[in-house]
Amino acid sequence: MTVKTTLSFTDRHHQFLIDKVGQGVYASQSAAVAAALERMIRDEEDRELALGAIAEEIRARLNTPVRDYVSAEDAFAAARARLQADREA
Repeated sequence: MTVKTTLSFTDRHHQFLIDKVGQGVYASQSAAVAAALERMIRDEEDRELALGAIAEEIRARLNTPVRDYVSAEDAFAAARARLQADREA
């Protein structure tokens, strides 16, 4: 279903729409706005998925027994060695 609405844009945004339609990137200004909204929807969905994955990882790590912790020294040893080697090269 299509709904008609009225939108207001800054001169900059309006000129951008006109240019993109003129270049044939979008069939109309409405199509350009719809594409931008679809991108915002996808970005929001991706953000929610990422935040959910981060929260899940944090919960999993909170349940990690202390005996399974890795020291900061061990965790970053390879990176430190690589940095040192790069500095000496």
